[in-house]
Amino acid sequence: MLRRAKARLDQLDFYPRPVRLEGVRILCVPWLFRLPWFRRFDGYNMGPLILLKRPLTRTSDDLVVHELCHVWQDQNRRLRMWSSYVLRGYQDNPHEIEARRAAAETR
Repeated sequence: MLRRAKARLDQLDFYPRPVRLEGVRILCVPWLFRLPWFRRFDGYNMGPLILLKRPLTRTSDDLVVHELCHVWQDQNRRLRMWSSYVLRGYQDNPHEIEARRAAAETR
């Protein structure tokens, strides 16, 4: 699924270099998404780690593309990306908008 998501992101020119999959891991951790902060999410990115609420067999390709786009953002501008969530919040954050756009434009 990661390779399919990368192939979709490789169609885009958001950053000078394509997303790199080295070190990227996907974990299904449903217990995490029962915690108050995480309840609203189906997936969450932490650097090269993609955390999912459901097993990969029950996760959409679009969600994996969205989260892998966050990996790509982190690979290219880590400090700017993470500070934007503190300064701008989640919903209208430019990195969230870009990740949603990546999934939509490569569908």
